[in-house]
Amino acid sequence: MSAQKTTDTTQAAGHSTTSSSSSTSASSSSSPALKEWPLWEVFVRSKQGLEHKHCGSLHASDSQHALQMARDVYTRRQEGVSIWVVQSSSIAASEPNDKSEFFEPSSDKVYRHPTFYEIPSEVGHM
Repeated sequence: MSAQKTTDTTQAAGHSTTSSSSSTSASSSSSPALKEWPLWEVFVRSKQGLEHKHCGSLHASDSQHALQMARDVYTRRQEGVSIWVVQSSSIAASEPNDKSEFFEPSSDKVYRHPTFYEIPSEVGHM
């Protein structure tokens, strides 16, 4: 019985997708195939950053597995201080074709633009 480790990396729409798995030559019906694992989106907050930034996607069996894989893949150089993983199927997004009707209502609310007041110097990072 020989062990085999595989890594699957693809590029789609500017985002990388990384998956890895370990398998043996004997068939194991208890563990799902790599492609059957859910897709997770990974967000990392850097040491200097105030927000988490999307850095890629990966396939993992559950949230803990996704966190471990994200740590190994996206913070190898110890640049992150916090990682978020979100199952891709849980993300709701606007459609690019709906841009005009989706964002149009905010254009007539000029009070939402920070042009009417000065930001205090104590705030600093805005």
